[in-house]
Amino acid sequence: MSEKKIIPVGPYHPLQEEPELFKLYCEGEIVRDIKWETGYNHRGIEKLSEQKTFDQVFFLVERICGICSTSHPFAFANAMEEIAEIEVPDRAKYIRTIIAELERLHSHLLWVGLAGHFLGYNTVFMWAWKYREPVLDLFEMITGNRNSYAMFKIGGVRRDITSAQIKEIEKVMQTVKRKTGLLAGAVMDDPVIHARTRGVGVLTKQDIVDYAAVGPTARASGVDIDIRRDDPYAAYGLVNWKVITAEAGDVFAKAEVRLLEMYESISIIEQCLEKMKKENEGNTEVRVREIPEGVGSGRAEAPRGEVFHFVVTDGSNSPVRHKIRAPSYVNIATFKKACVGQTIADATISLAAVDPCYCCTERMAVAYDFKSREKIHNGYDLLRISQEKTEKIRIIKQ
Repeated sequence: MSEKKIIPVGPYHPLQEEPELFKLYCEGEIVRDIKWETGYNHRGIEKLSEQKTFDQVFFLVERICGICSTSHPFAFANAMEEIAEIEVPDRAKYIRTIIAELERLHSHLLWVGLAGHFLGYNTVFMWAWKYREPVLDLFEMITGNRNSYAMFKIGGVRRDITSAQIKEIEKVMQTVKRKTGLLAGAVMDDPVIHARTRGVGVLTKQDIVDYAAVGPTARASGVDIDIRRDDPYAAYGLVNWKVITAEAGDVFAKAEVRLLEMYESISIIEQCLEKMKKENEGNTEVRVREIPEGVGSGRAEAPRGEVFHFVVTDGSNSPVRHKIRAPSYVNIATFKKACVGQTIADATISLAAVDPCYCCTERMAVAYDFKSREKIHNGYDLLRISQEKTEKIRIIKQ
């Protein structure tokens, strides 16, 4: 057997939008093992949250991920509204859902474009990103921003959607629907894409269960899960739609799921707009003056899968503890299963197939003294300290 060679992908690489190091252990062109290193851009979001007011936390968690900048505020809002026992007005539910599904559209279009680029199919790349622009224009019209929309607050949303804006959104949705059909046809029927993606980076149903993968990564392997249906929030229980799944579990299946999910997103948006037109007006928020002591968990289905926020409050104006888990935290671990046995060329598209967001996964591994640069705590120490703090909070609550 030939000696294994290490091929590094990262920490800075054209394939990756963010820093992360993957070491491919190869025999010739075949990947035999893969290891990855994280920790290049940890920002301490959870700790920063404890120093912010509840309203400020929304602007902080928006910046966990630029592409999923509604998913984290959504999950945080769900957690806080569980603690405060708040029922959000229907109009606010529709607006929240519209923003979330517009984000799903732009995220899936971004991924499809990048996948085409990684395969050398730049026509798909240019088409997808061109069709994504009108969606970002809608965000700018509704919120003033193309990313980090600042729409969510405890009890509702910060801005209404006007009748004129509803008409414009409907018009753009019709255009996006037609363009999505063209894009889906180009991807689903192209023999080169089939050759490069079918049977590549396969994850079985059991792999999904073993790694606790979520989102399109799980649904592409026939695992029928979606937080929007399984634990309904906002307007997802008020409109009709279906969960998209595939069976093959390969890169092609992941592309297929995302493309077909775009049609469902458009349908959800159109139904929400229709319901808003019928009601014409209504409250967009419930006024909240204080947050009681309590524990809340909020979940939302981000474009990549389940986002989870756990919040502990003590009656003050800031979280006592704020724990966040993004979908990439579990999805990235599937790389080892998907890439081993593949060629180097196929390993890179398999890495990209789960649409990883590396900054979402960052956790501190070592703590250093800033001045002396001496190591104070390693990862195990930090875990022990966290467990001790959790136990103290539990005892206090009792």
